[in-house]
Amino acid sequence: MYQHLHTDFGELDSLLEQVKEQAGNYLGDLHNRPVSTTFEVDDIPGLSEEGLGAAKALEQFNSRLEPLIVASSGPRYLGFVTGGSTPASIAGDWLATIYDQNTQAVKGEGDISAVIEQEAVKLLLALFDLPSDFFGGFVTGATMSNFTCLAVARQWYGRQLGKDYARDGIRDKVHVLTATPHSSSVKSLAMLGLGSRNILKVDTLGGNREAIDPDDLEKRILELEGAPFILISSAGTVNTVDFDNFEAIGKLRKKHNFWWHIDAAFGGFAACSPEYEHLLKGWEDADSITIDCHKWLNVPYENAFFLVRKEHNLLQAETFQNSNAPYLGDPMENFSYLNFLPENSRRLRALPVWFTLMAYGKKGYRHIVENSVEMTLLMGDFIVQNPKFDLLAPVRLNTVCFTLSGEENQENVRPFLTALNRSGKVFMTPTVYQGKKGIRAAFVNWMTSKEDVTIITEQMDRIAEEIL
Repeated sequence: MYQHLHTDFGELDSLLEQVKEQAGNYLGDLHNRPVSTTFEVDDIPGLSEEGLGAAKALEQFNSRLEPLIVASSGPRYLGFVTGGSTPASIAGDWLATIYDQNTQAVKGEGDISAVIEQEAVKLLLALFDLPSDFFGGFVTGATMSNFTCLAVARQWYGRQLGKDYARDGIRDKVHVLTATPHSSSVKSLAMLGLGSRNILKVDTLGGNREAIDPDDLEKRILELEGAPFILISSAGTVNTVDFDNFEAIGKLRKKHNFWWHIDAAFGGFAACSPEYEHLLKGWEDADSITIDCHKWLNVPYENAFFLVRKEHNLLQAETFQNSNAPYLGDPMENFSYLNFLPENSRRLRALPVWFTLMAYGKKGYRHIVENSVEMTLLMGDFIVQNPKFDLLAPVRLNTVCFTLSGEENQENVRPFLTALNRSGKVFMTPTVYQGKKGIRAAFVNWMTSKEDVTIITEQMDRIAEEIL
């Protein structure tokens, strides 16, 4: 055995104790650690011939890079839709690394990774009150979850025309209808060869809405004259967290032939709260659903899962099966995740999900969701009452979409946001909504408190005063 490997394995307890202490210091100081940084990093000295050993590698990381790691897992990081990590999910994630399983084994043979994954899916179905006739699995994030669902939708589309797209490729224009898709869905269409430009845009409802207009959707469907299509609908649009009317879509689906996909990357968590679950009424009738775990479930990156109705299992196997690997057997007889999702090799992503759901249950996640919404509403109230800011859309769930007051201040939006982020106290992201430059603040971290909102709004008020 190579010298450094032999030494490091013999001193593994000490190394892990150092990392544990460092992790505790980071998590214990999250409230004070900056959420952004401006930095310059010296060039890496290069790959040494002998190597440094783990202890000295840790020393170099801590001297050059660790001080620049920002608190993106902290309570005032409101950029994108970035959750933190619950204590139980951290424990599960560490164990997933230690056990280092490749979650592809045939169920009941080799190891129990697939069993753990399916247990985690059952727990998630219970959390979201979805029926057991969905099949699910874990991928890296919402992009790959949308990709997986839309890949099965592509195979379904081909079968409507008597074709096998997975084997023979696509030679047809595939009709995709949507109103306000997330960029990851559009990216997935490009990767799948369906064409990001081939979307047939459906009108949104009148007023300050991003949701599909069901009347215009039916009009677009009739224009297709019976041709099949794929519908991408939204459970929480990225700017304003708007929800499509799933009951209305369900009624149309009874009359027309289409694959119904719901992107519920973070909006699906509305199901955890009796106060907001009505937003998802009817979503259980969809063919496929995307939900992101490293958002509102608050588990470490990279973690999301897809749901596809079990009635489409054969289509899914046709899409992803390792057909040139006879040693794996018939995918429909000898179940293996190898044949049901894009990756052949995956870490045990289900384990941190299993841990956090077992640890906190339905009540824990109801609290997380309702606390996030409460903090969002507090910030929304601040904006409504402060003449320096304007809401660009009503606060519907967990995101505030706002801008600076006055048309003359549109050019000040980006300088304001830059100054706000550079304060290190809070991080938000830019957007454009209905032609106006704006800012998004998304609340999903389990730790965010009223004290954090006070810090955020004080910084906003101070910097707006300076900019304006």
